Amino acid sequence: MFLILLQYIRPVAAVEHFMEAHTAFLQKYYDNGKFILSGRRKPKSGSLILCQASSRKEVEQIMSEDPLERNQLAMYEIIEFEPTAYATAPAR
Repeated sequence: MFLILLQYIRPVAAVEHFMEAHTAFLQKYYDNGKFILSGRRKPKSGSLILCQASSRKEVEQIMSEDPLERNQLAMYEIIEFEPTAYATAPAR
């Protein structure tokens, strides 16, 4: 399992220009079961993605398709971890 932290490296206005394409990228990997959740950081400085992949190399390949990466708008930190506990039902 991987946690991907995105940090914008360009002004938010530049990032927002590519947000529709970024959303389509995210949906592609939700549809094939690789992405589990994603969300914006607060304050709006980037985002995070929880990814299920077989290797760091696979995550790097996936992220190379992100329009934010292709247009040098964000940098990524990829953190691999092994889940050892989880809640059986989300807190409400």
